Amino acid sequence: MVIGTIADAVGRQIEGVARGMSGLFFEPVIRLGVTGLSRAGKTVFITSLVANLLDRGRMPGLAAARSGRIEAAFLQPQPDDTVPRFDFETHLAALTGPTPHWPESTRSVSELRLSLRVRPTGLLGGVSGPRTVHLDIVDYPGEWLLDLALLEQDFASWSAQALTRAEARFEAAAYRARLEATDPTAPLMEPAAAVLARDWTTYLQAARIAGYSDCTPGRFLLPGDLEGSPALTFAPLPPSAAPRGSLAREFARRFEAYKAQVVKPFFRAHFARIDRQVVLVDALGAIHAGPQALEDLRQALAGILGAFRPGRTAFLSGLLGGKRVDRILFAATKADHLHHTQHDRLAAIMAALVADARRRADFAGAQTQAMAIAALRATVEEVRSVNGAEMGLVRGTLLDSGKQAALHPGDLPTDPAALLTPARSGADRWLDGDYGVMRFAPAPLSLRPGDGPPHIRLDRAAEFLLGDRL
Repeated sequence: MVIGTIADAVGRQIEGVARGMSGLFFEPVIRLGVTGLSRAGKTVFITSLVANLLDRGRMPGLAAARSGRIEAAFLQPQPDDTVPRFDFETHLAALTGPTPHWPESTRSVSELRLSLRVRPTGLLGGVSGPRTVHLDIVDYPGEWLLDLALLEQDFASWSAQALTRAEARFEAAAYRARLEATDPTAPLMEPAAAVLARDWTTYLQAARIAGYSDCTPGRFLLPGDLEGSPALTFAPLPPSAAPRGSLAREFARRFEAYKAQVVKPFFRAHFARIDRQVVLVDALGAIHAGPQALEDLRQALAGILGAFRPGRTAFLSGLLGGKRVDRILFAATKADHLHHTQHDRLAAIMAALVADARRRADFAGAQTQAMAIAALRATVEEVRSVNGAEMGLVRGTLLDSGKQAALHPGDLPTDPAALLTPARSGADRWLDGDYGVMRFAPAPLSLRPGDGPPHIRLDRAAEFLLGDRL
């Protein structure tokens, strides 16, 4: 175990030297991680970002695009031959075709390389001419992201936390009943273990649909080729003695195997090489689901963001593999579901949700920012008179019925504490209002030459994440 850990560290150091030398003497690479929980819109974000970097007519907030210093942008094969390519063309066709629809959600890791030919500023621009900057975008399921918080837990602490959450949710009733009839100290019987794992997975699926965020282990929801393996055949148990050969002892062993053989390799292969990070959050969906869902989201984000290792590294440390994320964007998505007069409130709520994580990142030397965005704008705004008062609405095509509808989802509070305080105190509903959410379909587009898909603040997000490197 110790030898393996040392070998991993040496391997990462050698890889870090290669990356550092490449960035210094050849073509610099920005490795952007796009993460977020389910329904946050990762696929749409990447598709629209790439489309708007290829055709930059809607990117005035990106200084290099506004000044014309980005002379060309083009897609290239990604450098990782073992990672599937992000299917940009298929996703863009889904969003911009004659009958637009949302693309399928992320189900596995994928990557895309976009290369930008950029004219440097100042004296260097007159001497060296344009240079090529590579943007490597890494996408992976939000469900897997949740597992990063497990790395610092053992089976007993994870079980206690998971069962505490499950006690308050009716979606876990079947699993709780199964657990009542289970003796954790009994000898392991594989059929009984499989039933427990199946019932826990069923609960996780129902909890996710209900709007809860912290549904671990994440691979239970998207198992891929691990389905049915012992590494995915365990579930939380109440504290008990764990004699050799017992169900409790085996579940604890499988939990550690899950971390060592599933979570850690994923972390090393992808997270450890990230330069910049965007964390997408469906804050509106959590608010609509209620105080408990919002508090669950806050806790999930706190656990996740501890794995990003934020902060700037010294020159030598960078060469030796001490990579750190030096810019993190916390983006509340689906801003097009609100009138623009409420966007600042949504951004403030997003900032409050990740306040603890932002303070840690800022202290470590990373730059952070919270923002309300829509990677693809699916609505238009209008103002109507209601009972003699003007009300800002958004209008779009409903996803389920295909009919046009105008929505005022409710006024978000000016002070985020009006939501976060009842959420932290365990309230079961909002006292001061009900926040509605409608699911809109993407609108048919008629794009002018040179224009990417319409968005809200995607250019500002790109400036924060990439602008200093362009």
